[in-house]
Amino acid sequence: MNRGTRVPLSRAQKRTIAGGSIGTLMEYFDYYLYGLASATVFPAVFFSQEDPFVAQLSSFATFAVGFILRPVGGLVFGHIGDRLGRKVTLLVTVIGMGITTAAIGLIPPDAMIGLAAPLLLLFLRMLQGLFVGGEMGGAATMVVEHAPAGRRGLYGAFLISGAGIANVASAGMMAGLGLGPDSFFMTWGWRIPFVFALVLAIIAILLRRQLEESEEFTRHTQAIAIGQVKRSAPLVEVLRHPKNAVLGILIGLPQSIAGYVVLTFGLSFMVSEGTAAQVGFIGTMIVGALQIVVAPSYGALSDRIGRRTVYIAGCIGFAALVWPTFLLYGTGNEWLIWLGMIVGFVIPGVAMQGTLQTMLTEMFDVEQRTTGVNIGYQLSNTLGGGLAPLIATALVGWAQGEIWPVVVYVVVICAVGAVATAAATFRIGTGTGEPARELHAERA
Repeated sequence: MNRGTRVPLSRAQKRTIAGGSIGTLMEYFDYYLYGLASATVFPAVFFSQEDPFVAQLSSFATFAVGFILRPVGGLVFGHIGDRLGRKVTLLVTVIGMGITTAAIGLIPPDAMIGLAAPLLLLFLRMLQGLFVGGEMGGAATMVVEHAPAGRRGLYGAFLISGAGIANVASAGMMAGLGLGPDSFFMTWGWRIPFVFALVLAIIAILLRRQLEESEEFTRHTQAIAIGQVKRSAPLVEVLRHPKNAVLGILIGLPQSIAGYVVLTFGLSFMVSEGTAAQVGFIGTMIVGALQIVVAPSYGALSDRIGRRTVYIAGCIGFAALVWPTFLLYGTGNEWLIWLGMIVGFVIPGVAMQGTLQTMLTEMFDVEQRTTGVNIGYQLSNTLGGGLAPLIATALVGWAQGEIWPVVVYVVVICAVGAVATAAATFRIGTGTGEPARELHAERA
């Protein structure tokens, strides 16, 4: 296809982009919301008997635990998506995410039910992680398979626009509810956004019920039915070519820690420095609003100059900008803090997030694609993003309030991600911005 040619999207393609993006919106809404609450609310609500620093560590520990079952969910729902279809996976994951997130908002405080409160929080957080684990692989695969060759980066990046909307919604609801009396916010106010996840789930179900499988996946299932292609377990297929599975995990590490270091840990850092949590909530809304527009711009750029180039530039940018970001946080000036959030996340972080899901999708063949994407995305998020706030908090505590160990941590992770990106190979496309070649079809 000529790169200058622009074929209008079909109705099915538009539904797919909307259906995929609403699930990503839910995924990030649930996780950003939990991150905001774990930085500001949960220490007092569920760990009120502990020292403030220990309470914060305990709160971030539950945040990290939510990532443990994400790889399990990625394997389970990846298998379902590659065997039964992407649509089945996408319906189950949004239902599970909606129910578990709402249930978190209904847990009584530890002052009322004691140890049962943090234990319930832990259990529901792990269930949330299980369902979230199957979300991105299915959504990214569905959207990228429907996108025209030469424009996969643009349409894959719309998933991250959904994440931007989630940023605005989660932080906006927390900020708006926080304007009232502190007693209301700490008892009932923070719970409202969690229960609201049920509304998002209903909208997602209505959209995803209309999704259609891609022609590529349909051809593959038909080939299996008539015996042209032998059916095998998706995980086995991924492990037959382990290079991209391992590289996918390493590639995803920098993007996975970007938001959780700059926004989640950053919020607790600025609060510990005396800044009101409202400033961080508003800054997160600003970041989310910019993310909605910036992500597709990075995706379109990756279609022109290559996903590999854009992603490596994001790694380098994050490593270079994390130190200035926390210097701006330390000023206590709200405008400079908001500038720091933009500098630290929107510029480098969205460059990585806006290209990763398409790049991972292009690294695997159709019969293993959902599983392969989930392995890379979810394991990198578990090893990177899930532990990032906890690691950053511990490093600052070890350095007696100094931020330099966090900077070193970020630089090392970015170096690993950049090298892995340079070493990756692509099963469809070249990662250089050229239109994709369907290599899996040649193999069949």
